[in-house]
Amino acid sequence: MAFVLSLRRAFVADHFHDLPGFQEDRHGHNWEVEAAVELDREADEPAFAEALDAWVAAIDYRLLNDRPDLAGRNPTAELLAERAFLHLRKADLRPRWVRIREKSNYWALCRTGEDT
Repeated sequence: MAFVLSLRRAFVADHFHDLPGFQEDRHGHNWEVEAAVELDREADEPAFAEALDAWVAAIDYRLLNDRPDLAGRNPTAELLAERAFLHLRKADLRPRWVRIREKSNYWALCRTGEDT
């Protein structure tokens, strides 16, 4: 029987917005990522934790605008949720959703159509 497991990780990162219609000076946040994946067995949990930790390590204490995969786009919570979701897929996991919290009252969720 498959089950859904979620994990949460905190990270710190700076960003700025510099596209027409959405400009904001460089600033930082104490972000939080929470992701849920479908697993077939409990023994698959370490692979999920490793994949999520690898994604966080790649952006923790970084300027998000410097990331090649975000080039030409404003690094918003929405974009980060999408990128984390795709990272988990590339790690051969079955993500159900990823939530990125930028502030206590501002977050974005990327999910599969199966959860609607």
